Amino acid sequence: MSSPKRTVWFHIFDVLLNIVIIVAIVGFIRTFLVSPFQVEGSSMVDTLENNQYIIINKLAYHIGEPVRGEVVVFRPPTDHKKHYVKRLVGIPGDSISIRDGNVFITPASQTKEVALDEEYLNDRSAGHTYKHPPSTGNTEEVHFEVPEGHYFLLGDNRQGSLDSRSFDPPYVPKKDITGKVWFVALPVKKIHSLESPDYQL
Repeated sequence: MSSPKRTVWFHIFDVLLNIVIIVAIVGFIRTFLVSPFQVEGSSMVDTLENNQYIIINKLAYHIGEPVRGEVVVFRPPTDHKKHYVKRLVGIPGDSISIRDGNVFITPASQTKEVALDEEYLNDRSAGHTYKHPPSTGNTEEVHFEVPEGHYFLLGDNRQGSLDSRSFDPPYVPKKDITGKVWFVALPVKKIHSLESPDYQL
């Protein structure tokens, strides 16, 4: 029979081993699969609200590419210590123009410019997308060419968002996009998944 002292050490080792395994599993899940994130600020209203908790799907961008229209969490080029949440509007090769309060895109595979149909914008933002600073109402045209491997992002609150219009450089590389927003987790009464729009481009 094993001594009581040996039995105690065995149980301690067993508990510690289980803790290490659990921490490793949680770390793997948060790094490569899914992760919680708290929204700060109003740059994505009405889609996302301040202090909401969202779940990010990280696996999506380990096995695939970001898709136009998805809401994503990323590190802005102006400050890699922070994480922002915005909508991915431009993909590599896109030509983007902002004028007269609207967003126009010429996809890489096309020659025709198309006005982006953004049904998710509220009345305050629809038709009110302006150049930086966005709250001035400056309708002067500004143009962007999205380079390979990079993306152009805008907040849904077009007059209250720091996004690609103000970033320097304005484009976010794929490696800095953490993952796409899967669903709102809290508050409970706001739980819902986020559906990406079909721009038909």
